[in-house]
Amino acid sequence: MRGNSHVRFLREWALAACLPNPLNEKMRTWLRIEYLLKQLLYQKNFKNIASALTFFRAASDLIDILERFEIRGDLLKKLEHQQQKLSNWLCAPNTDKDLIDSLITKLEDSTNALISAPRIRDHLKADRLIISVRQRLSIAGGCCSFDLPALHLWLHLPDEDQTQYIDHIIHTLKPLHHALMMILDFVRQSGSLEMVNSSNGFFKGNTEKGELLRLRIPLKHRVYPKISGHKNRYVIHFIPLEPEQSRSVDNFSFELACC
Repeated sequence: MRGNSHVRFLREWALAACLPNPLNEKMRTWLRIEYLLKQLLYQKNFKNIASALTFFRAASDLIDILERFEIRGDLLKKLEHQQQKLSNWLCAPNTDKDLIDSLITKLEDSTNALISAPRIRDHLKADRLIISVRQRLSIAGGCCSFDLPALHLWLHLPDEDQTQYIDHIIHTLKPLHHALMMILDFVRQSGSLEMVNSSNGFFKGNTEKGELLRLRIPLKHRVYPKISGHKNRYVIHFIPLEPEQSRSVDNFSFELACC
């Protein structure tokens, strides 16, 4: 019985830290890139056309973002800022200097790799298979075998041929992936989760330099957050998953971190 209670508790808090909510446009863009990179990096084995299209659609969306925003420059600035921040901590008493030195070295390595890497957008746009799929994604049903015979032929190649192709694409993404993951890890760890209370389905908060909210909401309440804000203030509105629930959301406790 005790074990079952523990399992139920874990399930109730299953949304732990997987509800990131950006507080500015830059963080919103970075989280979208993270979302796309996960699809690219973890979609290695193509079992069917659906899994293949997940990969190629993510690559196409990544091209769109890299064309619209100056991602490399923003990441380099953030990496430099984090290095300076850690360097300042070296002067503080009772700090783990070995750990800080190790983190600074990793940041420097990530910075150098990102600087020396070729432009990822240009590399993806030079790939004939990605571009051929990309041109058909906006057409309803445009990825049929007669529309994309090259893709359907590629899906029937030996596994080693597909693996070699995917590994090459993923290798070009590593500098971007490593830099972004380091930055997002630092941001997420900059704030700790604290228990707070909602009031009639709302929670209001203030932040000076917050970039990201992390929420852990018990599944039993069956609500999801919608966040709005202006400057240093934000409001979380909890909305029932089932639209037919017209009653207001009851007061409940949840965990929140402002990072």
